Amino acid sequence: MKNMFRKMGLPVLLLGAFSIIIYACTKNNSAEPEKVPDGMQRVSLKLTDDPGLFDKVNIDIQRVEVLVDTCNQGRGDDDDDDDRWNDRDRCGWWEDWRDRERNKECDVWDTLDINPGVYDLLQLRNGVDTSLANGIVRKGRIEKIRITLGPNNSLVKDSITYPLKSINGQVKILIKVRHEEWDEITPDNLQLWLDFDVQRSIIQVSRGKFILKPVIHVWTVKQTGSVSGKVLPADAESVITVFNSLDSLYAIPGRQGEFKVRGLKTGTYSVFVNAGNGYMDTTITDVKIERNRDTKLPTITLRK
Repeated sequence: MKNMFRKMGLPVLLLGAFSIIIYACTKNNSAEPEKVPDGMQRVSLKLTDDPGLFDKVNIDIQRVEVLVDTCNQGRGDDDDDDDRWNDRDRCGWWEDWRDRERNKECDVWDTLDINPGVYDLLQLRNGVDTSLANGIVRKGRIEKIRITLGPNNSLVKDSITYPLKSINGQVKILIKVRHEEWDEITPDNLQLWLDFDVQRSIIQVSRGKFILKPVIHVWTVKQTGSVSGKVLPADAESVITVFNSLDSLYAIPGRQGEFKVRGLKTGTYSVFVNAGNGYMDTTITDVKIERNRDTKLPTITLRK
């Protein structure tokens, strides 16, 4: 980098600096986020992967929408909903009809901006994610996310490509979201991660035939923690399971043995290393996970 600057010479550098100053003066607001209009909110969805034992998993994502309850401007407090259901139980069919009519008026599907196309989910592992969808939608509680798939879904296993069909030709994935599951960057700027659980989402029904039954977890950085580390040697071809009595998530180490599992709820976990090529399995216990924090493990060295 230093040699490059030397070759450029002082005049070129001065000219470049002068151009930057002019650009900054004329475009000084370009880096600022777009202002959210009144009655609206910004939504950002990121996609990541809980991996499976395949070479590639290609998912054709064509559309992403969110269902907004525009009559409910608050988040994280369900008391009003509970009272409404309790009233309905006491008062009978009138409240039931009223709620259905209210939902027709309040519930609105808004479409987010995406780059439609095929996503290889196995590129999104060990702490890697990608921006899936974002946009400005109407203000209110976001109740559901709907993902529409295209026809070009496939997987690659042992260098052979197989078509990946949905059950009953289903092309829409519906994800229910609780109000407290969003990261509030600001009151009008919400963020959420979608973790596509490949291991549970792909079912082999016969030799060379696979079906897609999507299992997607939602989580946020602020409300969950992560665990990371390194497993050596790399030729052990290990599979990592992070588990406790309530949940389990997976990781496949990268080329240098590094791994990371995110979206873990607070608590105590065990990390099981399922080793191959004659190496012995190992388990690390009493791994503490805290919110918005990465728990770094010492390097795990496997032996035969």
